[in-house]
Formats: sequence, C-alpha cells, structure tokens
Amino acid sequence: MKFGKQPAPVADINEDNLEVHKPKTEAAGVKAVMVALERAVAQAGVTRTAQSLLRLNQRGGFDCPGCAWPESDKKRKAAEFCENGAKAVAEENTLRTVGAEFWAKHSIAELSEKTEYWLGNQGRLSEPVVIREGETHYSPISWNDAFELIGEHVRASTPDRCVFYTSGRTANETAFLYQLFARSIGTNNLPDCSNMCHESSGSALNPTIGIGKGTVSLDDIHDAELIFVVGQNPGTNHPRMLSALKECKDKGGKVVAVNPLPEAGLFNFRDPQTLSGVVGGGTPLADEYLQIKVGGDLALFQALGHLLLEAEEKNPGTVVDHSFIAAQTDGFDAYRDARRTLDWDETETATGLTREQIEKVAGMLVASKASIFCWALGVTQQPHSVDTIKEMVNVLLLQGNFGKPGAGACPVRGHSNVQGDRTMGIWEKPGEKLLSAIDAEFGITSPRHHGYDAVESMEAFERDEVDVFVSMGGNFSLACSDTETLEAGMQRIGLTVHISTKPNRSHIVHGRTSLILPTLGRTDKDDKHPKGAQFLSVEDSMSVVHSTQGRLTPVSEHLLAEPVIVARMAEATFGADHPVDWRGMAEDYDVIRDHIERVLPGFEDFNARVRTKNGFVLPNPPRDTRSFATDIGRGRFTVSPLEYLTPPKGHLVLQTMRSHDQYNTTFYGLDDRYRGISDGRRVILIHPEDLAEAGFQDRELVDVVSTFQGVDRRADKFRLVAYPTAKGCAAAYFPEANALVHKENVARVSNTPGFKAMFVRFEPHKGETAAAEESASLQASAV
Repeated sequence: MKFGKQPAPVADINEDNLEVHKPKTEAAGVKAVMVALERAVAQAGVTRTAQSLLRLNQRGGFDCPGCAWPESDKKRKAAEFCENGAKAVAEENTLRTVGAEFWAKHSIAELSEKTEYWLGNQGRLSEPVVIREGETHYSPISWNDAFELIGEHVRASTPDRCVFYTSGRTANETAFLYQLFARSIGTNNLPDCSNMCHESSGSALNPTIGIGKGTVSLDDIHDAELIFVVGQNPGTNHPRMLSALKECKDKGGKVVAVNPLPEAGLFNFRDPQTLSGVVGGGTPLADEYLQIKVGGDLALFQALGHLLLEAEEKNPGTVVDHSFIAAQTDGFDAYRDARRTLDWDETETATGLTREQIEKVAGMLVASKASIFCWALGVTQQPHSVDTIKEMVNVLLLQGNFGKPGAGACPVRGHSNVQGDRTMGIWEKPGEKLLSAIDAEFGITSPRHHGYDAVESMEAFERDEVDVFVSMGGNFSLACSDTETLEAGMQRIGLTVHISTKPNRSHIVHGRTSLILPTLGRTDKDDKHPKGAQFLSVEDSMSVVHSTQGRLTPVSEHLLAEPVIVARMAEATFGADHPVDWRGMAEDYDVIRDHIERVLPGFEDFNARVRTKNGFVLPNPPRDTRSFATDIGRGRFTVSPLEYLTPPKGHLVLQTMRSHDQYNTTFYGLDDRYRGISDGRRVILIHPEDLAEAGFQDRELVDVVSTFQGVDRRADKFRLVAYPTAKGCAAAYFPEANALVHKENVARVSNTPGFKAMFVRFEPHKGETAAAEESASLQASAV
C-alpha cells in the first residue's frame, strides 16, 4: 500500500544536547496549536492529518488514543482535541512503516542499545514477525502459523502459567473477548495498566463509597464551587481538563492546586479557541497553590478534616452535613474522635506547608457548598496511597459532597479506555457475580482463585513460573517497576506475544520465542468483515460509553483488528468444538455487544444505546441516588494513622513524571516545553538548596542510587537540574527512573508500584572508563 514517500525516522537521543530554559507559567495558547500541527504533518502528511483531526473526539468519529477526559454531550468544538491528543494521533497515523527489511537489518543486540524514543519513531508495524530461541533477528511469519504457535504453547502449559496483560488503549469489545479467552483457558492472570496507576483509587473507593470510579460528570466540573487538583499535571497529561476548569472559573468557581512541582497547567490557561487565549492574558486557574512535599497528601487531608470539624463546633449546622451523615454513612463518630486533635508541627513537617496555608484552604472548603476532589498518580503511587484517598473521601462525606451538582470524587484516568477495560472484566480479582454471569452466558467454568497483578506477574517471571505472556498493547518492560529484574524475567518466558502498533522495548527483551502481531490502531478503518465496517466502544473517566470508529486506510494490508486477533488465538487454542463462538464475534462486533449486555449490569440495550449521539452513562449510585453499594449499604468514614515519607539522612524523595512530549512510554519528541527541558531525558529536577546541600553543581552528571529496605538500585548518568520543586523532593522522567523502584516498594492493598516514593542519593558519575576499571578491579578481588 503506497502513501507516498515515508518521512525519515528521527535520530536517537544524544543527552549531551540537553538544553534548559526557564519554566513556563502558562499552558496551551497558539504555540500548542502550531506544535501539534507541525508534528502531525511531519508524521502523516497534510491529507491524513486533516482526515484524522477533524474526526477526533467527534460524534461518529474516533476516540482519542490519549487520555480519558470526556467530551461534552452538548455542542462540541470543531477542534475537540488538545496538543498531546494531536501528537498521539500523529504517532498512530505515521507513514513510516516497519517491515521485514527493518528486522533483517537490525539484530536484537543492536536494537537493545537503542532508546524507546528511537524504537517508537521507526513507524507502524506492517506484518507479523517471530524470533525463536537461538536466533538473532525477527523474521516474517504468516498469521496462520503465528496463531498455531500460540495455541501450541498454551496447550503445552497449564492455565496459571499463562499471563494476559492489557493496555488501557484496548477497546471494550476487545477487552471483553480477551478476558473471556483467559478465563476459558482457566486463569485470572489478567494484569493491566490500572495496576500501575489508579488501582489505589479503586482499592480506596470500593469499600468507602461502593464503586471504584469517579462520581462526577463533566457538568459537575463546570458547576463546582471549589475544585481541588491534587497530584496531577493537567496541562500535559489531560490538557482538555483545562477547558473544563476555565468554565468553572468563568462561573465563579475556585481552584486549589496541590502539587510538588509548579506545573504551568495549574496556573494559567490560554485557550487557543478563544480570543482571550490568543491575544489576551488567558485564564488564571489556581486561586491557591499548595507546593506540598511528595507523599504529604494524607497529612493535608487529615488537617482539612480537623479544621472543618473545628469550624462546625464554632458554628453548629453550617459546615458538616449532619442529615446526610446520619442517613447515608457509617463510622462518623470514630472519625470525629480521631480528627479532634492535630499535631501541627508534624503536619507542617509532613506537608512542607505552613499552618496558615492549610487554614486558608480549609476556609475555602467551609465556604463551598459543592466541592470536587480531582487526583491522579501523584496520590496513587505511595505506600499509603489507599489511606490518602480514603481520607479525601472522609472530607467529601463530611460536607455531603456526593449526589449533588458540582460535587464528588474525580480520579482522573490516563489511558483512553483503562476504566472501560476494568468494567469489561479485565481484573485479576473478579467477583463471583461477574464469573457466574460469564459462565451462564458462555457455558464455560471460570476459575475462582485470584490471578496475578502486574507486580505479581513480574515476580512470577523471576521464579520461572510463566510459560506464555501475551501483551494486548502496552509496553510492559518499561511500564512496570524494577526494570532490570523485570526484563531478566521476561527473557526466561517460553513465549511472549506482543499485539502492537509500533516497535517498543518489550519486543527486544523478549521470551525464548517471541511473536509481534501488528494490529489496527484507533484511527484505522476496520472493514474486513462479512457485514462490512465495524466500530468499537470505550468508556471515559466519567463512565460515559460511546462509539469509536477509525476512518483512515491502514498503512499495511497485513494488519488485523484486535478482536479478530483474540478470536483467532482462541480458535487456535481450543479448536472448533469450544462452546464460545469466537468466529461469530470476530465477524460482527454487535454479537460481542449482545453478550456484554447479558453479562454486565448497566449495558441493557447496548447496541442501540451506543449508536445514539452521545452514547450512554453507566449507573453510579453515589452520583445518581446519593446511595452507596458498600457491604454495609452506607458510605464509610475511615480512620488512618498519619503517615508520610521520611528518607534517610542524605537522601531525597524522588518521584517520576511524564515529559510534555510523552504519553506513558511513548515519546512524541524531546521537548518538555513547560518545564524548560529539551533534547534530553536523563535529568533530575532538584531544589537549588538541596543541590547545594548535597555538594553538587547545576547540570552536574551523577549516578542515582535508591535504597529500599537496605537494598540499593542504581541508574547511571543523570544530569542534575536546579528547579523550583518542593524542598526535600526531586523528580525524574518515567520510565528512565523505573529501574530505581524496588519491586517490593508498592502501595499497601493496591500493590501499585511506588513510582512517587523513592529514597535516592547521588554520586558523581565516574564515566564509562572509570566504571569499567572499578568493575574489573572488583572482579579480580573476588577471584
């Protein structure tokens, strides 16, 4: 298939080219539009760019493969996308292709020296390839042979030695088929990217409010009197959220930003689709900015609860919603007793904030009759994350901020369908209700014992207890923690299968035998079916289910849709006599949706409702009826001890973050424009006072050592950059810093890796020659 001349792939990263500029204090604007269009045209050309961007997030178009922020159910803008959404589409629309010539030219040894940035920029995968034990290069394989190879390996193994990972980009219909495939085999080993991001949110919300999702709509964001944006960088990670915050501000609402880094998107938004955003000063967003220490959020919300109760005592009946608490909640007396007193000295130590700052924000809460707490990974990737989110729920319950306009809990999801995947049953700990419904619908017997989550999968790799690992999208090698341990474990697996659109690191640190299966992307037409073109569906961050349908001609005729790939893997594994009609579902996605309707509550009349203009909203008791489907039928106040991160002497708390030119492990470019970092990624942002106290200079090259329970992890050759982060804290890019996260450094209950909870120190970088000499000396001494 010819689309004209392919654009040349980019050169690899040269960290010596690093440039540092003054951080920005405003987000978006005309610059964002120009960057988005430049990247899109460079990747896909003018025609494909226009064809895709005009359909992005539009009714009858396709859902952005980036974040899960919802679209308005009223009038939509002609440009219903952000800068990074346009970049995500450009990455998928690229005219660069990776075929047999690429794999013949590049050995695994050579590719292992390349960065993820270089790998991803080679282009779209165009045909299935395989590498077998002892081989040095991937080579083409037919689809039939690929599926037969998968079937052979699965049949030769046992169910719980097979693991099925899911990326949040996976659509609802694919996810439903995928979990059905795993459970038909007999395993609940269904780790997914939720395990690495918002698992802590679900672990806190389910027992306290009875649902693991947010309880607000987009209109609630617009109508709130007060919004907390906690541990989140919307300017880069969810830029369309800025428009919603602007509307809230235009209506008189207030915003409190809580974050260790002074991110541009927290302060001022220049909407490029308005006159004020183009020629004016934009919209100031944060009325108050709390530059909290990493891990100090639990202490902050305990203090806010204390101050609300104190304000209620001074003016009874004006702050606490007693009627709501009496009718709908449990545990208030114990919570009130626990928050009756507060150690302000320890609170200030834990948060890095002053009492005056916290009291001022508490006053804003007292004055607000409708408040929303938004949070993201800055909250969820701590050892005490679950307790922190429970404490946020306490404060919301205290003022009755559920089930009324402009109020509620809002965990802001990242990947575009990560919430939908969990709704579809992608979970290693399924409930009996789901499993019974699946079994009744399909005539199978699903396993009842729990499977592996992401961290447990990595540990199973290490123990040589996995024979088959299938990855539906994603880049597991760089998405999880403890990179060296993980990659060594992956290479011991008998068969790894990667269903992907572009090359990535996981393809390089493969199992003894490995398949790469190229799939259609979100923007591609899926029309190779007996009944013609098919569409899929997704669920956004606010529980709205709507259709998504690509319209672009795929870059290769050898690509298969994800539901087709899953169905053909199942047919090759089970043969023709299996009770599930895999082929029927692969040929007509309406059949999948009919099954979903009969298995999952809230999907009644799925096929009709998903075809309506705005899709439909799934039931949400706290939002819809101000009720809570917990085990006690009430919202639950909880009591948690004060906890915060206390690094050893000479160490800082390190958090990971994304660049503005990045989405998870995909790099669009090397320009972290808002933070002023460009042409390099191995940087550590550090407060100037911490830099001086450690005895280092700005831009000095160092090796980073993290310590966890007496065990050190190392990541070499990072450059220190003086930056106005919270004192005592530092920041580095994900996934370069993942190697520093010990696999046992996780959030309690949720088992989410502690990407925001590393204790690190720095050592002068010795250079390759000195390091080699030291290594040789140590080896000689050992001998």
